[in-house]
Amino acid sequence: MFHPHTFEEVMDWKIASWELPSNINCVIREKNVKTFKVKEHVYQRQHAAEAKVTELINNEDIEFTVCTSENIHFVSSHDIDDYGDDFTPSESEDY
Repeated sequence: MFHPHTFEEVMDWKIASWELPSNINCVIREKNVKTFKVKEHVYQRQHAAEAKVTELINNEDIEFTVCTSENIHFVSSHDIDDYGDDFTPSESEDY
């Protein structure tokens, strides 16, 4: 009665994909690299999200992830070599 799915199919569908509601433009998750505190911001309007990105990009103590319906971007002022060879943002973030 049910079509069987492989483990890889389920992982791709539930873990590797995401879906934002149609009324959400983007989600920004910021992490203070000194205190390790995390804040999340949800934006309906692109100009408000762009203003937040401009604010965060000028703060060296903050690294952040921007998630839209099409992309996920990790932004940090630190050198990628500081994270080591095994770095991926999803593994290093402590949400």
